[in-house]
Amino acid sequence: MGVEGIAPTADRTLGFMVPDRNVRGQLVRLDATLNAILAAHPYPEPLIRLLAEALTLTALVGASMKQEDGQVTLQAQAQKDGTRGIVELLACDWRAGELRGYLKHDQQAIVSAGMSLPDLFGKGYLAITVDQAVSDERWQGIVPLEGETLAHALESWFSQSEQLPTLLRIGVTGSAATGWLAGGLMVQHLARAEIGGERLDAGEQHPDWQHIEALAATTTTAELTDAELSGEALLWRLFHEEQVRVVPGPTPVKGCRCSAAHIRDVLMRFPEAERAEMRDEKGVIAVDCQFCSRVFGIAA
Repeated sequence: MGVEGIAPTADRTLGFMVPDRNVRGQLVRLDATLNAILAAHPYPEPLIRLLAEALTLTALVGASMKQEDGQVTLQAQAQKDGTRGIVELLACDWRAGELRGYLKHDQQAIVSAGMSLPDLFGKGYLAITVDQAVSDERWQGIVPLEGETLAHALESWFSQSEQLPTLLRIGVTGSAATGWLAGGLMVQHLARAEIGGERLDAGEQHPDWQHIEALAATTTTAELTDAELSGEALLWRLFHEEQVRVVPGPTPVKGCRCSAAHIRDVLMRFPEAERAEMRDEKGVIAVDCQFCSRVFGIAA
């Protein structure tokens, strides 16, 4: 069921390419999926916006994967030996269109709008992990939590660690009364060899990229979160002088993989002595899933 005031069919991903400019990109809009994830915990509004941004970033990277059954995990965490902020841990992941996420924070702290990443996390880091299911490959990148937003930190990771110039734009709108809607745009500059041309130096600021980056940078929060504006229409606004190829992607859905059967399977891998310590007086092990805010009582 859709939230009043927000179109219930807005959840969508849309991949695109601008081949003549050596550019690829991804559009994401989160609506019912976003609200279902946020409903699991009573977050203050600034942290709702933070988690919505993280979920949108995770969906942007996840939907752009070549292997649809792979998994992307985005995690922002305060360093144990560093200055602590309000948020201790933020975790999101995407697998085949299934999206989930939560954050753990100091519930006694005062959270205000406009806080920077150091304000929220203290000294921390952003980690992104990609698991390719078919090839069984796994790689991870880590970058300091610097800048005003998670999008800024992720842009730095793509440009510095992956040598892949990237522009990210995230918009979040709504309220507790009307529900929330988030949208995101990711645009990346490719080496020409990836799309049939001669290879470019990865660090080169090529005129093609500068042109598309300037156009994409004009994207507004209002456009990203307009449920009546289709992804195709937004791309036309941005790149109407270019040839753009679009590829509809998976529809995001709330997906928490916790189940009694799965949790019991995991618990049975522990030695009997350790399971005995976990059991209560009734012989039940209580397992709390932070993603969906459910407690499972497992006899194992």
